[in-house]
Amino acid sequence: MRTVWRTLGRGQLRDITVVCLAVGVIGISYGASAVASGLPVWLPIALSVLVVAGSSELLFVGIVAAGGNPLTAVLAGLLVNARHLPYGLGLPDVVGHGWRRLIGTHMMNDESVVFALSHKDLARSRAAYRVCGVGVLVCWPLGAVLGALLGTVVHDTDAFGLDAMFPAVLLALVLPALRERDKRLAALTGAAIALAAAPVLPAGLPELLALAGVATLAIRRAPHTPAVEAAEQNASASDGSTRDPGLGDADAVEAGATR
Repeated sequence: MRTVWRTLGRGQLRDITVVCLAVGVIGISYGASAVASGLPVWLPIALSVLVVAGSSELLFVGIVAAGGNPLTAVLAGLLVNARHLPYGLGLPDVVGHGWRRLIGTHMMNDESVVFALSHKDLARSRAAYRVCGVGVLVCWPLGAVLGALLGTVVHDTDAFGLDAMFPAVLLALVLPALRERDKRLAALTGAAIALAAAPVLPAGLPELLALAGVATLAIRRAPHTPAVEAAEQNASASDGSTRDPGLGDADAVEAGATR
């Protein structure tokens, strides 16, 4: 614990604690909604331990509670959780190696990934990922248990606005990263794609398509090829050849205007 305290610092641990508590509150809403919809108490509790993915669990429960096919609900949950594929590809060293990778992938969630990506240092990134992952592993099932027990009492959880806390927490986590121009462009591109696709695609697909916004980062940060660098050098050389070496900048502009 002392090593984690030194690695992350008091401020980072405070942020992780607040996020995990918020996840627990969302878990209460999730468990209460599931039981109030007529599902057995054990179902949201089992899903919260085995799946540990709030968005897919909420989608699964919503489809089943509405009378949908359980297989369709499972496929929809898998589709929403497909975002974990780029998560895993982007954090191979953070997740771990060998048998630790199994534990690391199980604690992978939006919150732990966001905290991990907020650090460039591998040690700090790995510590933030693990601390947040363990916190969610504890708070999410605990919240689901409390919510399931309260489900017979609270019949309309939407009236409390608890469903809005999850996206609000994620938005607060990513806002600092939007100070960088490239990341802000990627976020705006993804948001535009999601908004355009939302009216015509099923729930979950617009969010997956929004990941295409990340491609703008790759395009803007792509290294110049030798051909591009040579073209830039030739352009600079040709621009310089039109100027009289004996003239200054202002004189060169004036001379160019008279040509």
